Amino acid sequence: MGRMEWSIEIKAPPERVWEMLALDRQVEWMARVESAEYTSEVRAPEDKFRVSASVHFAYIDKGWDHDAEITESLENERMTYRSKPPYQASKPPYTVTYILKPVEGGTKLTFLGYYEMPWGILGKILEKLASGSMEKEVGRSLEKLKTILEK
Repeated sequence: MGRMEWSIEIKAPPERVWEMLALDRQVEWMARVESAEYTSEVRAPEDKFRVSASVHFAYIDKGWDHDAEITESLENERMTYRSKPPYQASKPPYTVTYILKPVEGGTKLTFLGYYEMPWGILGKILEKLASGSMEKEVGRSLEKLKTILEK
């Protein structure tokens, strides 16, 4: 299983960072995400963060389109979502957790990503090759989020 971890300090309170973590708001800052539409009912803003809320992510490179579901949510502190089946080589199972910690002058946001590459040994080799570019992409995305929130 592959793992990525990235932390960044943002000069904004956890409440403002939390709002931007709504799955449909990730279009504004997450690299390659073209659209994110909730497939579960959303009647109030907090519904976007409830456990079992689901979304369909569409990507610039169409082979990555998939659905995801929130599995853990603690307002302004922690949210986890995971991809939903069907799984294919172009969209292996993954889990993302965001952890928010208040720090002096803002929030420390930590991104934890876990993913499972298919194909046994070949998958492990591909994972090593792809992990560097995926980590850079996450880093750029979090920097963009920081820029948006610190305006």
